[in-house]
Parts: sequence; structure tokens; C-alpha cells
Amino acid sequence: MVDNAIKETHFNFKNQTGFYKGKVRDVYFFGDKMAMVASDRLSAFDVVLPRAIPYKGQILNQIAIKFLRETSDIVPNWVISSPDPNVTVGHKCEPFKVEMVIRGYLAGHAWREYKLGKRILCGIAMPDGLKENDRLPKPIITPTTKADVGHDEDISREEILKQEIVMKADYEQLEKYTRALFQRGTEIAAKNGLILVDTKYEFGKIGDSIHLIDEIHTPDSSRYFYKNGYEERQKNNEVQKQLSKEFVRQWLIKNGFQGKESQEIPEMTDELVNSISNRYIELYEKVTGEAFVKSDAENILKRIEDNISKSISVNLL
Repeated sequence: MVDNAIKETHFNFKNQTGFYKGKVRDVYFFGDKMAMVASDRLSAFDVVLPRAIPYKGQILNQIAIKFLRETSDIVPNWVISSPDPNVTVGHKCEPFKVEMVIRGYLAGHAWREYKLGKRILCGIAMPDGLKENDRLPKPIITPTTKADVGHDEDISREEILKQEIVMKADYEQLEKYTRALFQRGTEIAAKNGLILVDTKYEFGKIGDSIHLIDEIHTPDSSRYFYKNGYEERQKNNEVQKQLSKEFVRQWLIKNGFQGKESQEIPEMTDELVNSISNRYIELYEKVTGEAFVKSDAENILKRIEDNISKSISVNLL
């Protein structure tokens, strides 16, 4: 399995006007349209890890497409079509320079800050007496800056408005969309026996219209707990059974890596890579309620290139 992963792409399409390589996605631009390829690269602590994870890109792309379609009544999104299991074709938007993080539970980064004694996160006060993975009194929005290079940083609503990173009317709309999307995601997760713990949304503009962009409700942008047994595990101070990329972060932390200077990424064995792939497949099936169908592993790059080329001629010109 480990040889089938897509580490990177180097396509050169007719009528291509630009290219951008993100942490895990390769984006090809065609004027005001774009084709986003979900690679199998894996990032954690804002660092791309050396080994790619088979089927991860397909899983992320297909989950995102499903949930973008299921939330299009809440907010318009950037998608035109998905011509390949690893590809989404859509509109190029002017992105807002913030990521809208919303949390329903005290987990991950929020818990790590709370454990240090901090009770204000992004300008939002959190009550004393909470323990890891407790449900928050109500979901809180904890935005981050969207760094082109390096780490995203926590930022408050007040600072976003003060620095005019987003104008007030737009930011208020982003908050409304974020809460409505999180509510929909929570409802969908509950039907599949899961709790949507926290997630992030990214938005952009086409003209004056705000659009949801990138991906939503995938294991790279969201954290899920299993609903069954959650209360009992909390009561007994047990670790929550979860589906997210957190297990990768915990493996890195355990092996002395948190993305800090001078820290070396631990070796990722074939066994570990395959186990991560299997976890992503499990997550896909739990989150979507559907069986995962592995895409053709022969000539993956040629398949992707051909499917984008066909889509360009139909959608992009």
C-alpha cells in the first residue's frame, strides 16, 4: 500500500495561468477557476511530514465534497465539480486572512492552553473547573490568522476588527455562517454516532458574495468523538475515543516532535504509514456513513491529469 501515495504533482495544463503548492494540496489556476488536487501529504504542527499516506487525499476530497453539497443551502461554496476522486474544480475566491475555528468541547489546542492556566482564548473567557474533553457551556469561535508561511496564530474578534483584517459587516456574517455550519455538522455527525468536537472553516469572496472555500468536516480540519460511551468516559476520566488527526499529533509528541526549532521528525515506518491510512479509511466510513471505495491505484497521476484536462475543456473555458 505504501507505494501508492501521491506525494506531489507536476502537471502542466493547456491554458493554465498559475500554480500553488499548499501543505497538502496542489492547486492549478485557470483564470477565475481552479483545480485543487488533494495529495496524500500529511501535515501536523504546520509541518509536512516526510511520508505520504495512501488514500488520504481521496478521503479528504470526498468527505469535503459530500459536506459542501450538504451545506450549500446555508452558504454558497466554491465548488463546480469533482472530476476525479482526488480533485475538486471550482471558482477562485479572494480568501479572508482568518480561519474561523469553532469549538464545542475543550480539546486539542484549547485544552493545552487551558492546562497552562489560561482562561481567555482569542478573547473568549472559559470557565474554571473544566477537564479535558468536557463540553463547553456553548460553542466558542476562536479564530486564527492565516499564515502564508509558518504557524497560524490565535487572534481575537476585537483584534481582527481593529487591524481591519476583515471588515465588521463581513466578519459578523462569517460568525453567523460558522455557527450555522457547525450546527449542521453536529447534526450530521450525531446521525452517524459521532460528536463534532471542533472544526475550522475558511471563507472567501467572489465580488461582494461570501463563499465557503477549501474543505469542511474532514479529519484534517475537524475532530470527532464517538458518541457512544462519551459521558461514561468523561465521568471515569478516561481518554475519549476519537476520530481526527490528533492521533498523529500524539504520536509525534510522544516521539519528541511538536514542530519546534531543532526538533527532528521521528521516523515513520511502513507499518505506521499503513496504520494511519487505515485510520483515515475508518474515519471516512464513520463520518459519511458510507463504505470507502479505493480508487484505481495504477497510474494515479495520469488518471488525475487526464480527468483535470477533460474537466478544463468542459468547465473552465
